[in-house]
Amino acid sequence: MTLGLCSGVFDCLRAVSQARLVLLPGTRQPMAPAPTTDLLVIAASNGRNLELAERFAAAARAQGQSAEVLDLTAIDLPLFTPRAQAAGTPGAIADLQARLSAAPRWLICTPEYNGSIPPVLTSAIAWLSVQGEDFRALFNGRPVAMATHSGGGGHAVLTALRLQLAHLGAHVVGRQLVSNSNQPAKDESIADLLSRLQHLQVPRA
Repeated sequence: MTLGLCSGVFDCLRAVSQARLVLLPGTRQPMAPAPTTDLLVIAASNGRNLELAERFAAAARAQGQSAEVLDLTAIDLPLFTPRAQAAGTPGAIADLQARLSAAPRWLICTPEYNGSIPPVLTSAIAWLSVQGEDFRALFNGRPVAMATHSGGGGHAVLTALRLQLAHLGAHVVGRQLVSNSNQPAKDESIADLLSRLQHLQVPRA
């Protein structure tokens, strides 16, 4: 739509609001803003921890929050290395960063791999921390809760993840949820962890 002469200020404003964005040849279409949600539940596995993430999201919705599940294993993201970084930022990072930024609170469901954090999660954190000059920018002041379904105990991965998130400036809920096949997550424990996360103050933009 081409804007001609306007008969008045309000006509001009109306014409601008109705105008379509015209892209010049060779330009990229601007990225649509990420939808906002109260809680982003991040799954670092497409197995039991994804199922646990879905339970958290359903419980959050039952509490009146909007919640989405982000499956990190479904994102085409190479392992972070200096060589990979030198090759350029992966295209998936912009969308991942936008989704994380749009959610004021995160809850991470992760398995325990060899007593620590699985590569899909720690690699994603590494990629996100090198976007821009401040490596803490995305995490600083962010309320985060943690949970795990692990066959190897689960306490070690949550300890390691708590240290990493604290180093990045996140506000990690004191309570954490550890579950396994013999001791599945209880509904009341899920609800309590969500309530504690909700009470943490979100930093001002």
